[in-house]
Order: sequence, then C-alpha cells, then structure tokens
Amino acid sequence: MQAIILGTSLRSIIADGQFGESIDTPLGTTSSSLVETDIFGPRVLLLARHGKDGGTYAHKVNYRANMWALKDCGVNEVLATATVGGISLQLNVGDIVIPDQIIDYTFGRDHTYYGDLPIKHYDFTYPFTERLREILIQSRQDRETSEVLNRGTYGCTQGPRLETGAEVTRLKQDGCELVGMTLMPEASLARELEMEYAAVCLVVNAAAGLTPSEIDLKYAHTVASSSIEKLRGLLGRAVQLLN
Repeated sequence: MQAIILGTSLRSIIADGQFGESIDTPLGTTSSSLVETDIFGPRVLLLARHGKDGGTYAHKVNYRANMWALKDCGVNEVLATATVGGISLQLNVGDIVIPDQIIDYTFGRDHTYYGDLPIKHYDFTYPFTERLREILIQSRQDRETSEVLNRGTYGCTQGPRLETGAEVTRLKQDGCELVGMTLMPEASLARELEMEYAAVCLVVNAAAGLTPSEIDLKYAHTVASSSIEKLRGLLGRAVQLLN
C-alpha cells in the first residue's frame, strides 16, 4: 500500500472538509488525519505533513507519529513531496528534482524509534529507495531532462528561518544541491520501520545569497501553487506504475 506525504505545495489538493481528526499514536498525535483517496490511484493514503491548515512548522512536526501511523495502516511505500531552495546553479525555479542523498543539519528533533523499539544499527548509505526513485524518474513527462534533476543531495536544515548566505555557501561546499527542512528524520524513520521511501522536490527559489536580492517568499508560494498539477500528474503516474 502506498502513502503520499504532502508538503506545503500539494496540501491544497485535499479539501478542508476531507480532513478528520489527527490520529493518536503511542508516540503522540499525527500532523493530520490520513485521507484515503483515489486521486492518485487505488487506495492511496495522504498525510499533510504541516497539518490541515499548513501551520505546523518543520521543526515541530511529529515525524515519529506520522510514520508510525502510516506503518500501522499497512503502508510499505512512501512518496514524499517537499519544496526546496536550489543551491546548484544548474537548477531553475520550477524544476522538480528527485534526490538521492541527504545531509542532516537538524538538531533536537525526535529522530529515532530506538528506545521504543529494540536498539539496532541499520545501513543508511542510500537514504532513498532506489526502486522508488527509478519509478519517479520513469514518471516524469520530461524524460529527456538533464541528469541533474534525477539526483541530488538534499541538505536538511532546522528552520523555521531560512538560511544565511554564509550557511548556503557551507552547504554548497558540503555537496548539497538542494536545501529544505522536512525530509529528516522522515527518511530515516521510514528505514527504521522498513518502509520504502523516496522524495519529489520542487525548487521554489534560489537559496540565500545566490542572487543579488533577498528571497521573495510570496513568489515562492506562487511557484508552488502553479506547479501543483505537474506534481500531481507525476505522482499519479508513479502510483500507477507501483500498482
């Protein structure tokens, strides 16, 4: 069974009236209810990462409850959406990127189930499931796209503020092509629960310091809103391939 975790850019595909109450789990309450839909295909569960009103900041999301609830409902494949800043100069606003690596810069987040589950080490060399990544790549309409859009290292920062220009310089030196606030610990929690996980990232702005002007958050929101159908189409094709 598949689930799609909706970031800010896709939350609006669910009408407010479709949301029920958030789910209580042994690890707290989920960001939103799980909405079963056929928008993307047969029996796909949707979860709004930032809550039904979008008001839960990335550092306040209960990632452990969200992923636990999905696993408890029988989900074994998770596709996550996220808006990002582009660090690589090869990326343009509006590009959709399917990352293959993560560097985690977050702190203070509940990032593991161990303590609640028996402790064990696990391999996290490849944080995104390659099979799901390949399906997402196959689902692109722009199949001839540059390889830069089919891979990339996502730097996960704490938020809620955006980064300084110097921090983006550091991220670039570390090898990050994208910067966002939400894919960790989501990806590692999925691995702990033995769920496959991959992400689709929408570039809504150039990262701080890469253009002469400051980041225009209103424009970033406009980019996200105008890209909903493109993202929705890609995810729909991916779910069809998975089934």
